[in-house]
Amino acid sequence: MKITVIGAGNVGATTAQRIVDRELANEVVLVDVLEGVPQGKALDMYEATPVEMTDARVTGSNGYVETAGSDIVVLTAGIPRKPGMSRDDLMNTNSGIMKACTESVVKHSPRAILVTVANPLDVMTYVAMKVSGFDRTRVIGMAGVLDTARFRTFIAMELKVSVEDVTAFVLGGHGDSMVPLPRYSTVAGIPITELMSPETIERLVKRTRDGGIEIVNFLKTGSAYYAPSSATVAMVESIVKDKKRILPCAVYLKGEYGINDTVVGVPVKLGANGVEDIVQIKLNADEQAALNKSANDVKQSIAKLVL
Repeated sequence: MKITVIGAGNVGATTAQRIVDRELANEVVLVDVLEGVPQGKALDMYEATPVEMTDARVTGSNGYVETAGSDIVVLTAGIPRKPGMSRDDLMNTNSGIMKACTESVVKHSPRAILVTVANPLDVMTYVAMKVSGFDRTRVIGMAGVLDTARFRTFIAMELKVSVEDVTAFVLGGHGDSMVPLPRYSTVAGIPITELMSPETIERLVKRTRDGGIEIVNFLKTGSAYYAPSSATVAMVESIVKDKKRILPCAVYLKGEYGINDTVVGVPVKLGANGVEDIVQIKLNADEQAALNKSANDVKQSIAKLVL
């Protein structure tokens, strides 16, 4: 198994480290445009393997030749939103980066499964799919796993219980219109609707939607990367080990949930072939309306793309 991570920033480097530490590949390649950065971080990770007792070769590169024959490629490259930058500015800047990276990846690894992490997530997943020409089963966006993890964390904090006993689902786009589903969220099998008031649940739903900016406001000059990298590696592990986990991921829909021609987060079965099934759970009218709105928001953003 060979895995490449494009982008050696906090998310990319931490993702690569977790892949190496879990020994999910015998070869890991870290790519970045900044000269010396991927090489230095890769060597540092490699030198940790004797201590961690993980047998994985780690290589850093400023090009794509070393990535040839990758089975999975994680695309984290992109810039964060800066003061004065609109969401459209961010989208068009990062879509250009995603387009260039995807073209280079496809040239050297035409059979790879692509996992996108750059923001705006749903739009970048659409860009990677269109530019690569890959089937939608091989282009998967990481969003729902992270949003779900945040929702689970906030539920556990509120109820003072172990996060291990909390399950949750967050669908929709990775942004203000994401759709946490309290009906499908439980603690040891007990729906949270029986454990918390509607007002408390709505407060936690809002905190989940604002989970990314909450961390940005604390850090001032950075954004989250520990939880995003963990969420990414959960997806990678399910593919590598053919675990067939049911995880909420951003995928291109062709009529599922009544949604067409856009990328949005829904539960999927992840295995060795990528997306092996899109799981369609029953939504009530309010939940379906919220998912439709989220999908429409993404579709409107896609319509503004300059590729």
